Amino acid sequence: MGFRPTDVLILSGALTVGAILLPAAPAGATEPWAPPPMNICGETGFDPLARESKPDTAQPQPDPTIRIQVPVPQLTTVPVPGPKPDKTRIDPVALPEDPCAAPCPDIRSSPKPAETTPPEGNPTGEPATPGGPDASSSAPPTTPNAGGDGPRPAPQIELQPDTEPIPIPVPGGEPPEPQAPPAVDVQPPAAAPVAAAVTPRDVKSVQLVNQITGHGSVNRTDTRWSVDGTDLGLIWENKPGQVAVVFGDTFGKGWSPIGAGTGDQDWRSNTIAYSSNHDLAGGLILDNFAQDSRCHAAEILDSRKIKNFEITTIPTSGFAVGDRQYMTYMSVNRWSKIPGMWWTNNGGIAWSDDNGSTWTKSQWARWDNLFGLGRFQVATMVPHGDYVYMFGTPNGRMGVIGLARVPATQVLNKTAYQYWVDGNWVAADGANELLATPIVSGTASELSLRYDQDTGQWQMVYLDLQRHQIVLRTAAEPQGTWTDPVKLIDIDDYPTAYGGFMHPWSTGKDLYFTMSAWNSYNVYLMHASLK
Repeated sequence: MGFRPTDVLILSGALTVGAILLPAAPAGATEPWAPPPMNICGETGFDPLARESKPDTAQPQPDPTIRIQVPVPQLTTVPVPGPKPDKTRIDPVALPEDPCAAPCPDIRSSPKPAETTPPEGNPTGEPATPGGPDASSSAPPTTPNAGGDGPRPAPQIELQPDTEPIPIPVPGGEPPEPQAPPAVDVQPPAAAPVAAAVTPRDVKSVQLVNQITGHGSVNRTDTRWSVDGTDLGLIWENKPGQVAVVFGDTFGKGWSPIGAGTGDQDWRSNTIAYSSNHDLAGGLILDNFAQDSRCHAAEILDSRKIKNFEITTIPTSGFAVGDRQYMTYMSVNRWSKIPGMWWTNNGGIAWSDDNGSTWTKSQWARWDNLFGLGRFQVATMVPHGDYVYMFGTPNGRMGVIGLARVPATQVLNKTAYQYWVDGNWVAADGANELLATPIVSGTASELSLRYDQDTGQWQMVYLDLQRHQIVLRTAAEPQGTWTDPVKLIDIDDYPTAYGGFMHPWSTGKDLYFTMSAWNSYNVYLMHASLK
């Protein structure tokens, strides 16, 4: 869910989370070194904890090269409206009885674990090229080392071209099937005062349960569905006894950490899996993915994959009303070089009537990001009673949280939405959308919300960059009063962690949520024990 400019597209993960890189790992690791975890097949996984370096291992040396990116404008024609989404789907290949066997060995077998540290003897990790760190001649000039460790290479300056596309729309592609506009249905205003504050939850402990995706995971998503690197893991109950799990920018064969992949590494902007296991203490087990070919997870929401036009489409939440599935998403125009920032074209809603296998974007339920002021660009929607509540933030990770609601029968009708402004539900119009009153102080990103039946309270989890934490807040009503944030994850303990999407089968005492890590660019299940 991010972008690093090179000569090819290099993405982060959204929500993965490149442009939305999180604060760097702390200087002092919090846990002693330990060997990487392994699954039952002996495949090496990823450890998201901050750890000390392996004893007796050569430490990477500072790179003496200063790289300066030079923007290179490039006119890029963009056919509009563009190609229709590919909704090809196949019946999933049955998984073999042997959990360590690959279901499609002709396509994917078990690869060796990716190299995540520079090999011994090449501490910088740079390629052994003439004049490079491993070259025996043409060594760069050195400067004395005041620390007494011998001479160090003098800084070298390297100019790197940074292609900056300038999109030029041209006619082309296939127009989508027209959708009839919904009838205007303006809702009458209603009072919505904040409720009394509830007692903040006491978090007794937070533990890593399992690695959900990637090499070495219990699900072996790389060999089974070509999901090697991905992020987010939004979860909702799509039907009784089953949950849908949606991931952000996903990469397949050829991908390796750190971070997201490139455009030629089987990039899909999003994928969807299904899970039916209720014993979350044993981990989140995926039954299958929606697939467009054998052992290949399909992209479910299309994107143009053109920087400065639409670089990707990231899901932000999902829910079901009856047999219909809904998903909120953000159309990302480009990632920023400023950490925690990106620009969206709009936030929108898509629906599915085949249990999430294929999706259609609504042409009417869309919140355009005019002048970058849109308040509901990254939306999270939760059905409760007769309404579906929409919590939204602007593009980026530094926005405040606004609130809206809509009758559950009118999810795709923007005229039926009401925004929470100064203690009242007011009718939908552009001004009210922009005037939605923040429901909590401070900024938030990657919201996850649920109504907890056990306690009769609302729960909200999000990344708080100011606190350097993933936090939990609770309230009696969607508009609050919300408790002060309670720490779930300290980013110093889990470097580059983001997300925090709650599992709907959590209870009042056991809160399960997914967490992404940028360095390994995969998704983990976490368990918070609450008093």
